[in-house]
Amino acid sequence: MASTDTTPKATAKTDDLAGLEAGLDALDAVQTHRTPVREVLTKKVLPPVLAVGLVLVVWQVLVSAKVTDETKLPALSAVWDSLTDMWLKGTLLEVVWTSVSRGLLGFLLALAIGTPLGLLVARVKFVRAAIGPILQGLQSLPSVAWVPPAVLWFGLNDAMMYTVILLGAVPSIANGLVSGIDQIPPLFLRAGRTLGATGLRGAWHVVLPAALPGYVAGLKQGWAFSWRSLMAAEIIASSPDLGLGLGQLLENGRNNIDLPGVFLAIVLILVVGIAIDLLIFSPVERWVLRSRGLLVKS
Repeated sequence: MASTDTTPKATAKTDDLAGLEAGLDALDAVQTHRTPVREVLTKKVLPPVLAVGLVLVVWQVLVSAKVTDETKLPALSAVWDSLTDMWLKGTLLEVVWTSVSRGLLGFLLALAIGTPLGLLVARVKFVRAAIGPILQGLQSLPSVAWVPPAVLWFGLNDAMMYTVILLGAVPSIANGLVSGIDQIPPLFLRAGRTLGATGLRGAWHVVLPAALPGYVAGLKQGWAFSWRSLMAAEIIASSPDLGLGLGQLLENGRNNIDLPGVFLAIVLILVVGIAIDLLIFSPVERWVLRSRGLLVKS
């Protein structure tokens, strides 16, 4: 005679539900309090500062011990003198702002083009089949390759600069958004359609918010490509009408055999690129992760 005792199954099901409820309660109970300033300084600011300090110490030791010739590695004091000279002449901030303003404007243009393009590729199968491989190929193409044709198309002007930036950054932004959309659980999309969120409304209220982590990652990469593309354009294409940017400053140092000036330009390019990431993209990324319970402490 078959047993009709269902107690073990009922108990197991009850335990599963209890475990699920406990897990949901744990997610609801995640504390997203902000980390104290002292802890932020200790854990996030101090390590990179120490790393930079170590690099500078090694740099100075190599120069002082004459391990390498100063024609290959200038002394820190020589680079500092170049920085001071530009500051006293009033050209330092002007040079930095010329490149930063171009880079940010070019990135905003790439954002305005790459976002709808990414949505189109992700949501329309025919467009993905036609354009998706091209976007992947463009992303792997070095930005410097676009400088010669851009010069032939537009001449030595700002249009050439922005064209190079767009061709370098748009594929990264679009591919980042496509990757984020591909990772959206299908249940979210079905729930959105059930509630009437279709078309542009669904893209704005369901697709973009759900794809935000991948989209932000694409934006960070897009900025990196924008900055690299701009530096390549400024180094190769020079004209008095374009003004003096960081890339042209680097090229001028090479032409004048001014090694301290070359290293100063490299340092400034690194500092600007890192500063934009730390001041804009990293806070946005932390906010996105924190809002989804993926980052407990900021």
